Amino acid sequence: MQPAPQTLGRRERNKQEKLDRITAAARELFTQYGVDEVTTQQVAEKADVGSGTVFLYAKTKAELLLLVHNVKYAGALTSGVEAASKEKAVLDAVMAIIRPIVECNRVQIENGRTYLKEIVFGDPAEPHHAEALSLTMRTEEAIAEILGGDQKLVPRDPAKLARIISSIMFISMTSSATIGLTDAQVGDEIRDQINVLLGA
Repeated sequence: MQPAPQTLGRRERNKQEKLDRITAAARELFTQYGVDEVTTQQVAEKADVGSGTVFLYAKTKAELLLLVHNVKYAGALTSGVEAASKEKAVLDAVMAIIRPIVECNRVQIENGRTYLKEIVFGDPAEPHHAEALSLTMRTEEAIAEILGGDQKLVPRDPAKLARIISSIMFISMTSSATIGLTDAQVGDEIRDQINVLLGA
């Protein structure tokens, strides 16, 4: 009866290797051509798996995009929280979290806009969508923690302020008005709006 866990371990490793190949293939193709121009069949071929295998990990192309961008978002959030811990001013710390998220979301602007729309309008019961929502909640919690460190902001409810800041960030990244702007310019616009909100 001992060999069973080893077999399961091998199966799990194979599943993870396929998922990694699918994610890498989708990331490369989406970045190069844009999500609208890529088919799941092309992703399967690049990942060297059957098209049916792709659907085991993501049932639609939108879910595949969520899968790819969630990894990028999580990395950006981690680096942003780390950078924020080194900032003394509240606004600087909040922007330290936001800037890497803006940058990762705008590597391919249309993909980023589609990703954010999927977070807002997608099926929350779908696992990749649920993970994306979890990332947005973690972002808001990290921002709320920073705001809560400023006694002047505590009476204004840091969690609610963080939710508004998250909305500012989302709208700034999805708006047609910001498509032609650089990442730094989008970040500056977000900073200006947060500055007004916080009364800094």
